[in-house]
Amino acid sequence: MKRIGLFFGSFNPIHLGHLAIANFFAENSELEEIWLVISPQSPFKEKEFLMKNEHRLAMVKMAIEGKPKLKVCAEEFNLPSPNYTIDSLLHLKKKYPEYQYSLILGQDNIAHFDQWKSYQQILEQFELFVYPRSESDTIPAALSNHPKIIYFRASLMEVSATAIRNAIKNKKSLTNLIPPKIQDYIRKFNPY
Repeated sequence: MKRIGLFFGSFNPIHLGHLAIANFFAENSELEEIWLVISPQSPFKEKEFLMKNEHRLAMVKMAIEGKPKLKVCAEEFNLPSPNYTIDSLLHLKKKYPEYQYSLILGQDNIAHFDQWKSYQQILEQFELFVYPRSESDTIPAALSNHPKIIYFRASLMEVSATAIRNAIKNKKSLTNLIPPKIQDYIRKFNPY
């Protein structure tokens, strides 16, 4: 059974930090593919300005070109909003039953994972692969040693999509934040 890592995000826009995480798990875990699942709106985030779905989809496709282990997944665009992870996981499991899925999360998400809809069901059915984040609250004891949660040690690039959007708005340099192709796309289409 092919092992798939699901990396959810709004990718608003996709940046070098996202790519570092996806590449890390593609190279340093038993996952055979990493699917970047583009989320329309997180139930935990206040309504932020989101680029149109087609812009975020186009940019993710461009950013992962030439990386055969990375795939784009736009399944959440067709699911009811708000998008809860459990609903998306069950949808993917039903649609593609030939795959085994693991969820890729930042350590900051684990600190509040017990507030997610049906989090126990997620833990029963899926493994969680957790990458470190510099700003992270304390992890609840029940989750710090859970057998379905695997913590990875990695030095990952911390990049904020909010900081990138502000840099775009203020016409600041985006070098070392987003891939050059994405910079060109943003200049061309001005999706903000």
